[in-house]
Amino acid sequence: MRIIAGIILILAIGAGVYISGIFSTPAKMAAAPKEKSVLEFTMKDIDGKDVKLSKYKGNVIMFVNTASKCGYTPQYEGLEKIYEKYKDKGFVILGFPANNFGAQEPGTESEIKEFCTLKYHVSFPMFSKISVKGDDQHPLYGFLTNKESDPDFAGDITWNFNKFLVDKSGKVVARFSSKDTPESDAVTGAIEKYLAAK
Repeated sequence: MRIIAGIILILAIGAGVYISGIFSTPAKMAAAPKEKSVLEFTMKDIDGKDVKLSKYKGNVIMFVNTASKCGYTPQYEGLEKIYEKYKDKGFVILGFPANNFGAQEPGTESEIKEFCTLKYHVSFPMFSKISVKGDDQHPLYGFLTNKESDPDFAGDITWNFNKFLVDKSGKVVARFSSKDTPESDAVTGAIEKYLAAK
């Protein structure tokens, strides 16, 4: 009798686990950001001062996650060139240093600023270091990569120097990979297209 009772108990426990697995609550997806536009964010610049991104409304904006010790780091030169070419027409680049990939941005903000300024003569706005991926992802990059807030260009940041283009109203209108150089026809064509748009 004891053996039979033991078998029944084991079967009952197994069934309970199985049923529990069926009816358990599925893992939650990343919540949709409360912001409706990138222009609603306030970020800290490279010197630690708050900057409301709403100040850039009416401009075509490029968001770039940067790094100082990456194979793509020379893109700083190309970024500066297109910034100089289009800034008087209403184009701005916002650089966000991030240490997510290969620990290729290990420096402090002051070290990053000195590197960008001295080596690449960067004059476009640079911001404080943030995380662009993972559990500590900054909400701005949560917005840029979330399917709810950015249905056309969502998806994880793949490496340093991913680029998002935002139109004058604050809508994300294009995304470019690390391999897309700043001076490529695809990138400059998109910039010119949205600068020309009313």
